[in-house]
Amino acid sequence: MANILVVDDELGIRDLLSEILNDEGHTVELAENAAQARAARQNGRPDLVLLDIWMPDTDGVTLLKEWRGAGLLTMPVIMMSGHATIDTAVEATRIGAQSFLEKPITLQKLLKTVDHALSRDVPARRAVAEVVEAGVVVHAPADLTVEAAMTGGQSLPAALDMSPQGQQTFDLDKPLRDARDAFEKAYFEFHLAKEGGSMTRVAEKTGLERTHLYRKLKQLGVDLSRNRRGAAVAL
Repeated sequence: MANILVVDDELGIRDLLSEILNDEGHTVELAENAAQARAARQNGRPDLVLLDIWMPDTDGVTLLKEWRGAGLLTMPVIMMSGHATIDTAVEATRIGAQSFLEKPITLQKLLKTVDHALSRDVPARRAVAEVVEAGVVVHAPADLTVEAAMTGGQSLPAALDMSPQGQQTFDLDKPLRDARDAFEKAYFEFHLAKEGGSMTRVAEKTGLERTHLYRKLKQLGVDLSRNRRGAAVAL
């Protein structure tokens, strides 16, 4: 498991990302601005950084450039934003960010991108670190595509099957508690697919607070990170 630094000025985003990543077994450190992120980077060496672009003191792209110039960009960085343009995503990737996640971030996409970043070839990452520390600017490949910049080269599975053939039937011979759990699981999977995986919209639709909804899905065994049918949950 990895040490992950989450940098975001929104308390709700920090708390939710922390809860999700902790559930996956990672150790998470939080920073609400660039100053705290600088301190966290100087005091330790995170295995991965999730970095928001729009922050009140120093924006994420500027901080990324600063780390690169100081030889501190020795870990994968995943940029996050709900307002950035494609040009910003490409710029961040060319500076040294591994990928870019657009908010609202789907849970499946988050975990897939994090896993991909942490599983990169270690010798290759060390080579990049040595080049950065030597003061040489590291550029992304010339054939970098917009899709690669926005997704980190990740491809998402197909959406949950919403056809009549994909509907679930229930065993009414079960005890009430088990039958209710089965129904609730199918109910939430249905709304996740219907709302395009948006945790916010599903929370509004079902009348549950978003964090409570996430815990409920985990309790019911809805596999948010590796759902075979491809349901994606947006943060």
